[in-house]
Amino acid sequence: MHRCYLPRADFGAVTLTIEGEEAHHALRVMRLRPGDRCEIFNGAGQAAVAELLSGHGSSMVVQVQELLPSMPPVAGITLALAIPKGNNMDLIVQKAVEMGVSRIVPLITERTIVRLNAKEAAAKADKWRRTVLEACKQCGVNVLPTVEEPQPYKLFLQRSDLPALKVQCAIVPHARPLREVLEEGRAAGQRECVLLIGPEGDFSPAEYAAAEAAGYTPTGLGPIILRVETAVFMAAAAVRYALD
Repeated sequence: MHRCYLPRADFGAVTLTIEGEEAHHALRVMRLRPGDRCEIFNGAGQAAVAELLSGHGSSMVVQVQELLPSMPPVAGITLALAIPKGNNMDLIVQKAVEMGVSRIVPLITERTIVRLNAKEAAAKADKWRRTVLEACKQCGVNVLPTVEEPQPYKLFLQRSDLPALKVQCAIVPHARPLREVLEEGRAAGQRECVLLIGPEGDFSPAEYAAAEAAGYTPTGLGPIILRVETAVFMAAAAVRYALD
Protein backbone atom coordinates (compact mmCIF):
# COMPACT_ATOMS: atom_id res chain seq x y z
CA MET A 1 0.00 0.00 0.00
CA HIS A 2 1.36 3.42 -0.94
CA ARG A 3 2.36 5.61 2.01
CA CYS A 4 1.97 9.40 2.10
CA TYR A 5 3.57 11.76 4.57
CA LEU A 6 1.35 14.51 5.99
CA PRO A 7 3.09 16.49 8.74
CA ARG A 8 1.01 17.13 11.86
CA ALA A 9 -1.97 15.28 10.36
CA ASP A 10 -5.01 15.19 12.66
CA PHE A 11 -6.47 11.72 12.22
CA GLY A 12 -9.53 12.75 14.18
CA ALA A 13 -10.69 14.66 11.10
CA VAL A 14 -13.04 13.00 8.62
CA THR A 15 -11.06 14.11 5.57
CA LEU A 16 -7.50 15.25 4.99
CA THR A 17 -5.98 17.27 2.18
CA ILE A 18 -2.51 16.40 0.90
CA GLU A 19 -0.74 18.85 -1.38
CA GLY A 20 2.58 19.35 -3.11
CA GLU A 21 5.15 16.68 -3.89
CA GLU A 22 3.45 13.96 -1.85
CA ALA A 23 0.17 14.37 -3.74
CA HIS A 24 1.97 14.65 -7.09
CA HIS A 25 3.84 11.42 -6.47
CA ALA A 26 0.70 9.56 -5.36
CA LEU A 27 -1.39 10.77 -8.30
CA ARG A 28 1.13 10.95 -11.14
CA VAL A 29 3.72 8.31 -10.27
CA MET A 30 1.75 5.76 -8.25
CA ARG A 31 -1.41 6.59 -10.26
CA LEU A 32 -3.85 6.41 -7.36
CA ARG A 33 -7.45 6.90 -8.38
CA PRO A 34 -10.63 7.69 -6.41
CA GLY A 35 -11.54 4.62 -4.38
CA ASP A 36 -7.91 3.50 -3.96
CA ARG A 37 -6.57 3.16 -0.44
CA CYS A 38 -3.32 4.51 0.92
CA GLU A 39 -1.58 4.85 4.26
CA ILE A 40 -1.03 8.30 5.77
CA PHE A 41 1.57 8.93 8.50
CA ASN A 42 2.31 12.20 10.28
CA GLY A 43 5.95 11.67 11.28
CA ALA A 44 5.06 11.77 14.98
CA GLY A 45 4.18 8.10 15.34
CA GLN A 46 0.59 8.04 14.09
CA ALA A 47 -0.70 6.45 10.90
CA ALA A 48 -4.05 5.65 9.31
CA VAL A 49 -5.52 3.94 6.27
CA ALA A 50 -7.44 6.35 4.04
CA GLU A 51 -9.42 6.25 0.82
CA LEU A 52 -8.75 8.68 -1.99
CA LEU A 53 -11.84 10.77 -2.64
CA SER A 54 -10.47 13.11 -5.29
CA GLY A 55 -7.23 14.27 -6.80
CA HIS A 56 -6.26 17.03 -9.21
CA GLY A 57 -2.79 18.28 -10.11
CA SER A 58 -0.79 18.35 -6.89
CA SER A 59 -3.68 18.13 -4.45
CA MET A 60 -5.68 15.20 -3.15
CA VAL A 61 -8.43 14.68 -0.59
CA VAL A 62 -8.61 11.44 1.38
CA GLN A 63 -11.09 10.05 3.88
CA VAL A 64 -9.69 8.49 7.05
CA GLN A 65 -11.03 4.95 7.44
CA GLU A 66 -8.92 3.20 10.05
CA LEU A 67 -6.36 4.28 12.62
CA LEU A 68 -3.38 1.95 12.70
CA PRO A 69 -1.94 0.72 16.01
CA SER A 70 1.14 2.50 17.29
CA MET A 71 4.45 0.74 16.91
CA PRO A 72 6.14 -0.41 20.11
CA PRO A 73 8.84 2.03 21.29
CA VAL A 74 12.43 1.26 20.41
CA ALA A 75 15.73 2.40 21.87
CA GLY A 76 16.44 6.06 21.14
CA ILE A 77 19.68 6.28 19.16
CA THR A 78 21.46 9.52 18.38
CA LEU A 79 23.96 8.78 15.63
CA ALA A 80 26.75 11.35 15.60
CA LEU A 81 28.89 10.58 12.59
CA ALA A 82 31.87 12.17 10.88
CA ILE A 83 30.69 12.73 7.31
CA PRO A 84 32.24 10.01 5.11
CA LYS A 85 33.44 10.68 1.60
CA GLY A 86 31.52 9.85 -1.55
CA ASN A 87 27.90 8.73 -1.36
CA ASN A 88 28.35 6.64 1.78
CA MET A 89 26.39 9.12 3.90
CA ASP A 90 23.30 8.59 1.75
CA LEU A 91 23.48 4.84 2.35
CA ILE A 92 24.13 5.31 6.07
CA VAL A 93 21.16 7.66 6.48
CA GLN A 94 18.84 5.29 4.65
CA LYS A 95 19.87 2.23 6.65
CA ALA A 96 19.96 4.15 9.92
CA VAL A 97 16.26 4.88 9.48
CA GLU A 98 15.58 1.19 8.89
CA MET A 99 17.50 0.37 12.08
CA GLY A 100 15.47 2.76 14.21
CA VAL A 101 17.93 5.63 14.67
CA SER A 102 16.00 8.66 15.97
CA ARG A 103 18.52 11.45 15.35
CA ILE A 104 21.42 11.86 12.92
CA VAL A 105 24.11 14.46 13.58
CA PRO A 106 26.72 14.88 10.80
CA LEU A 107 30.07 15.97 12.21
CA ILE A 108 33.17 17.72 10.91
CA THR A 109 36.23 16.27 12.66
CA GLU A 110 39.94 16.95 12.22
CA ARG A 111 40.29 14.13 9.68
CA THR A 112 36.96 14.51 7.93
CA ILE A 113 37.71 14.70 4.21
CA VAL A 114 34.42 16.39 3.32
CA ARG A 115 34.48 20.16 3.97
CA LEU A 116 31.32 22.23 3.58
CA ASN A 117 30.50 25.91 3.70
CA ALA A 118 27.21 27.02 5.27
CA LYS A 119 25.26 26.86 1.99
CA GLU A 120 26.62 23.43 1.11
CA ALA A 121 25.93 22.13 4.64
CA ALA A 122 22.30 23.25 4.47
CA ALA A 123 21.89 21.66 1.03
CA LYS A 124 23.38 18.37 2.22
CA ALA A 125 21.13 18.30 5.29
CA ASP A 126 18.06 18.87 3.11
CA LYS A 127 19.13 16.03 0.84
CA TRP A 128 19.59 13.68 3.79
CA ARG A 129 16.18 14.68 5.17
CA ARG A 130 14.61 13.67 1.86
CA THR A 131 16.44 10.35 2.12
CA VAL A 132 15.02 9.91 5.64
CA LEU A 133 11.49 10.56 4.41
CA GLU A 134 11.80 8.09 1.54
CA ALA A 135 13.21 5.45 3.91
CA CYS A 136 10.32 6.01 6.35
CA LYS A 137 7.81 5.58 3.55
CA GLN A 138 9.44 2.39 2.34
CA CYS A 139 10.08 0.60 5.63
CA GLY A 140 6.97 1.60 7.58
CA VAL A 141 8.59 3.88 10.16
CA ASN A 142 6.05 6.42 11.43
CA VAL A 143 8.35 8.61 13.50
CA LEU A 144 10.45 10.82 11.25
CA PRO A 145 14.07 10.86 12.49
CA THR A 146 15.74 14.24 12.89
CA VAL A 147 18.68 15.17 10.65
CA GLU A 148 20.69 18.09 11.96
CA GLU A 149 22.97 20.27 9.88
CA PRO A 150 26.69 19.40 9.89
CA GLN A 151 28.47 20.80 12.91
CA PRO A 152 31.99 20.90 14.35
CA TYR A 153 32.99 17.97 16.53
CA LYS A 154 34.11 20.20 19.41
CA LEU A 155 30.77 22.00 19.56
CA PHE A 156 28.89 18.71 19.51
CA LEU A 157 30.80 17.47 22.55
CA GLN A 158 29.64 20.53 24.51
CA ARG A 159 25.94 19.78 24.07
CA SER A 160 23.82 19.09 27.13
CA ASP A 161 20.68 17.83 25.36
CA LEU A 162 21.95 14.31 24.71
CA PRO A 163 21.29 10.96 26.44
CA ALA A 164 23.40 10.03 29.44
CA LEU A 165 24.70 6.82 27.82
CA LYS A 166 27.45 8.06 25.50
CA VAL A 167 29.44 5.59 23.44
CA GLN A 168 32.39 6.37 21.19
CA CYS A 169 33.35 3.62 18.76
CA ALA A 170 37.10 3.64 19.22
CA ILE A 171 40.31 2.04 18.00
CA VAL A 172 42.35 2.54 21.15
CA PRO A 173 43.97 -0.02 23.46
CA HIS A 174 41.78 0.82 26.46
CA ALA A 175 38.47 0.58 24.58
CA ARG A 176 35.88 -1.52 26.41
CA PRO A 177 33.73 -4.11 24.63
CA LEU A 178 30.55 -2.52 23.30
CA ARG A 179 28.46 -5.39 24.68
CA GLU A 180 29.75 -4.77 28.19
CA VAL A 181 29.03 -1.04 28.09
CA LEU A 182 25.53 -1.54 26.71
CA GLU A 183 24.69 -4.23 29.27
CA GLU A 184 25.65 -1.82 32.04
CA GLY A 185 23.44 0.82 30.46
CA ARG A 186 20.51 -1.58 30.24
CA ALA A 187 20.97 -2.60 33.88
CA ALA A 188 20.84 1.10 34.81
CA GLY A 189 17.54 1.51 32.96
CA GLN A 190 18.94 3.38 29.98
CA ARG A 191 16.77 3.34 26.84
CA GLU A 192 18.65 6.00 24.90
CA CYS A 193 22.21 6.17 23.63
CA VAL A 194 24.59 8.39 21.67
CA LEU A 195 26.76 6.58 19.13
CA LEU A 196 29.82 8.62 18.19
CA ILE A 197 31.61 7.31 15.09
CA GLY A 198 34.67 8.83 13.44
CA PRO A 199 35.94 9.32 9.89
CA GLU A 200 37.90 6.99 7.63
CA GLY A 201 41.13 8.20 9.24
CA ASP A 202 39.76 7.74 12.78
CA PHE A 203 39.60 10.33 15.54
CA SER A 204 42.78 12.15 16.46
CA PRO A 205 44.34 11.58 19.92
CA ALA A 206 43.11 15.03 20.98
CA GLU A 207 39.58 14.19 19.84
CA TYR A 208 39.60 10.93 21.79
CA ALA A 209 40.72 12.81 24.91
CA ALA A 210 38.05 15.47 24.42
CA ALA A 211 35.31 12.86 24.05
CA GLU A 212 36.33 11.04 27.23
CA ALA A 213 36.38 14.36 29.08
CA ALA A 214 32.83 14.94 27.82
CA GLY A 215 31.63 11.62 29.23
CA TYR A 216 31.96 9.32 26.21
CA THR A 217 33.12 5.77 26.85
CA PRO A 218 35.57 4.44 24.24
CA THR A 219 34.24 1.09 23.05
CA GLY A 220 35.55 -1.48 20.61
CA LEU A 221 33.67 -3.38 17.92
CA GLY A 222 36.08 -6.31 17.83
CA PRO A 223 39.54 -6.96 16.38
CA ILE A 224 38.60 -6.25 12.74
CA ILE A 225 38.94 -2.65 11.53
CA LEU A 226 35.60 -1.79 9.96
CA ARG A 227 34.59 0.65 7.27
CA VAL A 228 32.56 3.58 8.57
CA GLU A 229 29.23 2.32 7.24
CA THR A 230 29.84 -1.17 8.63
CA ALA A 231 30.68 0.27 12.05
CA VAL A 232 27.44 2.27 12.01
CA PHE A 233 25.27 -0.74 11.19
CA MET A 234 27.01 -3.02 13.68
CA ALA A 235 26.87 -0.52 16.53
CA ALA A 236 23.25 0.48 15.89
CA ALA A 237 22.16 -3.15 15.75
CA ALA A 238 23.96 -3.84 19.03
CA VAL A 239 22.20 -0.90 20.73
CA ARG A 240 18.80 -2.05 19.49
CA TYR A 241 19.47 -5.59 20.71
CA ALA A 242 20.71 -4.44 24.13
CA LEU A 243 18.34 -1.57 24.94
CA ASP A 244 15.04 -2.43 23.23
